[in-house]
Amino acid sequence: MNKGKISFGKISTNFSQNAEKIEASGSFGTFGPPKAMELLEDDSKEQEQIKEIMGITSFGKKAKTFDIKEMIQQVKATAREITKNPKHEQEDSEDEDEDELIGPPVPVNLEQSTSKETQKTSVNEASDSDEEEEEEEVNKLFIPWSREATMTHGNKAVTAISVDPSGARLASGSVDYDVSFWDFAGMDSNMRSFRTLQPAENHPIRCLNYSGTGDLLLVISGASQAKVLDRDGFEKLETVKGDMYITDQGKTKGHTAGLLAGCWNPIIKEEFLTTSADGTVRTWDFYEGGKNHKSIIKCRAQNGLKVSPTAVSYGREGKVIACGCADGSLQLWDLRKSSVAPTSQIRKAHLPGEVTSIRFSHVGNMLLTRSCDETMKLWDVRKFKTCVHSVGDLFTRYDTTDAIFSPNDAIVATGVSLRKGESEGSIFFYDSADFSLIQKIPITNSHTIKLLWHPKLNQIFVGTGDGAIKCLFDQKRSLRGATLCAAKVHRKAQHSEIVSTQQVITPHALPLFRQERRKTSRKQMEKDRLDPVKSRRPDLPITSGQGGRVASSGGTLSSYVIRNLGLSKRVDDDQDPREAILKYAKEAAENPYWITPAYAKTQPDVAAKGKVSAANEPPAKKTKES
Repeated sequence: MNKGKISFGKISTNFSQNAEKIEASGSFGTFGPPKAMELLEDDSKEQEQIKEIMGITSFGKKAKTFDIKEMIQQVKATAREITKNPKHEQEDSEDEDEDELIGPPVPVNLEQSTSKETQKTSVNEASDSDEEEEEEEVNKLFIPWSREATMTHGNKAVTAISVDPSGARLASGSVDYDVSFWDFAGMDSNMRSFRTLQPAENHPIRCLNYSGTGDLLLVISGASQAKVLDRDGFEKLETVKGDMYITDQGKTKGHTAGLLAGCWNPIIKEEFLTTSADGTVRTWDFYEGGKNHKSIIKCRAQNGLKVSPTAVSYGREGKVIACGCADGSLQLWDLRKSSVAPTSQIRKAHLPGEVTSIRFSHVGNMLLTRSCDETMKLWDVRKFKTCVHSVGDLFTRYDTTDAIFSPNDAIVATGVSLRKGESEGSIFFYDSADFSLIQKIPITNSHTIKLLWHPKLNQIFVGTGDGAIKCLFDQKRSLRGATLCAAKVHRKAQHSEIVSTQQVITPHALPLFRQERRKTSRKQMEKDRLDPVKSRRPDLPITSGQGGRVASSGGTLSSYVIRNLGLSKRVDDDQDPREAILKYAKEAAENPYWITPAYAKTQPDVAAKGKVSAANEPPAKKTKES
C-alpha cells in the first residue's frame, strides 16, 4: 500500500527584500566609505546568481511559522482519501512514473515481442501449475513397494506387529507364544532378531503396542493379565487378575477373562487400556503398578447382555475410545462424560461377528473398521448413522486382521486370507475419497494378517500366516528402517586369538627395553578347567566302592556315618563277616572278658564238641511198614 507524502512546499526567505537599509540622519550622510557601497552591489549580483541556480528566492532573518492544527487536518484528509481510493492513487502514481521516463523510448517491435513472451510464460506457468497438481495427486497416492525385505519370526502366523515412534525397533508376536525384538541399526542382511522371549508363557500374542515415547511395550496375550516390557524385553508391569466369582465387573480390580486388544493413550503417556472377553474396557496408569484399574467401561449388546469388545482405539486427542464389539456394533465412549452409556453407537454396523480392527484417521473425523463379515467400512464420526464408503469380498480367517490409513489419510489398506484353492496372499490399497482400488500387491503364499505403515520411515510392514514379516519400502522415498540393514553384508566374527601386529621377541634384552609378551586367556582357561577348585567340579559318583565321598569311608551309608562319628579305625566292608568274627575266637577263649566270666558259676560244663551221649538221644522213629 502506497503511503501519501506530506509536502510542506518551498521554504523561502527574501533576505534582500526584507533587509533593512541603514540610512544616515542629519548631516552625517551614509555610513561607510563609497567602496563599501560597491561591495554591496557585487554581493547583490552574486545573490541573484545563487537564486537562479539554487532556486532560492531570498534569505531572511525571520523563520517561517507553521500552524500545527492545519497541518494535522491536512494529514487526516490525505489519509482518508488514501484509505478510500488506494487503487486510484496507485494508478495515478504508476501513471506519473510512466510519464517520467528516463532514457530513450522503447521500440514498438520490442513491446510486441515482450507481450507475446509474457503470454507464453503465462501459458507455461498454467501448464506447470497443472503438472504440479497432478504430481501432488500422484504423491498423495504413492505406495512404497519397489523393494522388499523379509524377516523370519517363526513357523506360525504373526498376529501382532509394532514399531516404536522413532522407527528404530520392531516387535513381533505370534501364535507360538514368542515375542521377538528387531533392531534395524544392529541387523545385517540376514535379518535376525536380537532377542526372543515368551512373556505370557503358554498364551498366544494378540496385540503389541509401543508407547508414545517408545520406551515401553504393551503386550496383550490370551491371558487375563497384560504386561508392559521395556525396550530390551524386561518386565516392568503386570496388571492384576480379577476375581472371577464376582458378577459385577466394576467391583473387581482386573480382568477375569482372556484379553482381546489394547493400546496406549496418544496424549497421556502413562495411560493405556485393555479389553477382555469379560465385556469390559479398563484403563490403567503405569505408575500405579497395575494394582487397580483407573476406569472401567462395560459394553452391552442390544438385549442388555455383556458383549466382548474385540477391537479398540483411542482418538487422536486421547479423549474418545472407539470399540468394535463381537456382535458387529460400534460404540464411542467419551471419557470426559459418564461411562455408563456410550455417547454414540451403531448396533448393526457389521453383521454379527468379530470386528477385527478399528482405526481413527490421523487428521479429521474418519473411522475405519474391518470385520469378519468380509467387509471394510469408512465412517464419519459427525454423521455416525450411515457409513461413507464400504467394500466387500475381503475374506479373513483371523480375528486380528488389520485395516489401516496411510500417513496422509489418502489411502486405506487391508489384508486378506487365502480361500480354499488360492495360493497367493495380497494387500488391497483403496483411495479413501471414493474407495476405488488403487493397487493390489501380492505378498506371499500365505495369509496377510497384520499391517503397519510407519509415517517416519514410509515403510509398510506385513505380518503373514507363514511366520514371516515382509517390509515394503522405496529406495528413494523411504528413510532408515529396513534400508539400513538390507544393504549390509554379513561378516563372520573374527577370533580374538589372532594377533594382528607382528611381535619381536628379544629374550636377552635389558629389563628397561624388554617387551612384555602378550598373554592370551586361552591357556589360562585350559589350566583352570583342569583345576577342580577353580572349575567347581562336582563330587564324583560312587562306582564299586572306589572313589567318591561315600566310598572314602566305606561302601555303605552306615560305614560312612560310623567313620564320621569319630571312629579312627577303618571298617573293611569288603571282608567276610564270619571271618572277621572268628579271628577273635582264640583271644576270647584265652582271655575271656565279656561272656564267659558272667556265666562261670551258673552254667554247667560245656559238652565236648562232637561228643553227645547216645543215651540222651530219643529213639529212632520206626518206618511204617506197608
